[in-house]
Amino acid sequence: MNVIIIEDEKPSARRLQRMLKSLDVEAETMLHSVEESLEWFQNNEHPDLIFLDIQLSDGLSFEIFETLDINSAVIFTTAYDEYALQAFKLNSIDYLLKPIDDDDLRNAVNKFKGRAPQKQAVTLDFNDIKKLLVNPIEREYKKRFSVKVGQHLKLINIEDIECIYSENKGTYAYTNEGRNYLLDLTLDQLEEELEPDVFFRVSRKFYININAIKDIISYTNSRLQIKLSHFDEQEIIVARERVKDFKNWLE
Repeated sequence: MNVIIIEDEKPSARRLQRMLKSLDVEAETMLHSVEESLEWFQNNEHPDLIFLDIQLSDGLSFEIFETLDINSAVIFTTAYDEYALQAFKLNSIDYLLKPIDDDDLRNAVNKFKGRAPQKQAVTLDFNDIKKLLVNPIEREYKKRFSVKVGQHLKLINIEDIECIYSENKGTYAYTNEGRNYLLDLTLDQLEEELEPDVFFRVSRKFYININAIKDIISYTNSRLQIKLSHFDEQEIIVARERVKDFKNWLE
């Protein structure tokens, strides 16, 4: 099965790639813009299946299908709600609302595998979509968290958080004041909530704020150790498979 991912947020694309790999589905090609996708489709055999984000950095991904006849099945990966998706007259197999759930992804892949093997051009009414999206969605990331402290609610600004980590089935935000606060989201759920230029998931356990990095040290097995300005409760290690992406993120 030939599968590609079209998603402008590289951390989200890599997460989806890892989730697919756990289902024995390889998606080696990841495209991040309309321009890059158009060039790729003009020079490569069309895949069996496309995981497609609706809004890319340089426009709506539907522009790809308006320009070219794409002979592939499509599964949306989108933050749009179910009602909005009804207006997309696209020959899609399914859609996955972000943040993508493991079971939903598995069901969508199985749905694709169970359909009759056929390829046909994707058709859509682009004018209807443009009317629906008169004001394209602006990417909005979390600006603050509200957390419960005793009988009170406390607001924590995102820029005051050095790292977010999981421990004992809980998710905690550590602030530059040296305090931990329990959040009501998992690290996976935070994937779409955190500004990717500011926060990076260095391991299954940790997100770190780039502005809180004090030092980066070579560690065993080609890994890296991160020292933050105040957090010293435990070691923060960049997983070996994420070191390359981490270095790219730093730049």
